[in-house]
Amino acid sequence: MPTSPALTLAQAMTILDAVRGELERTGQGAAAAVVDAHGELIAFLRTDSCPLPPITIAQNKAFTAARERCATRDLGTRSRTEGFPLTYFGDPRYVGWGGGLPIIVGGQVVGGIGVSGLPEDEDVRIATLGLAALG
Repeated sequence: MPTSPALTLAQAMTILDAVRGELERTGQGAAAAVVDAHGELIAFLRTDSCPLPPITIAQNKAFTAARERCATRDLGTRSRTEGFPLTYFGDPRYVGWGGGLPIIVGGQVVGGIGVSGLPEDEDVRIATLGLAALG
């Protein structure tokens, strides 16, 4: 039976290193989380100027992206347009704000990244930059 690819700590750190570099370059404070395919935390980053709420929100964005295998912004849009509340999933960690993206390796979702603490478009941009670091 073939095994599914798993996200490694080294890959998670590659993502977070890219995020950290961009946050330092732009002088922005934020939090970023990388989770496995089940939504469990692998690695986390909080910059010095990051307020407290983004700590939990970044982890929830990563969790949601991994579990639902889609961008959190897309899930939030679907929730509003299709008329189902995010509480439908039965887990208070589900969020519909942008900044959570699935991590896809070899065509399979192996985890998620969540960035929080900035305007939504900037959270998405930095999460996308982190994913691009994987190649």
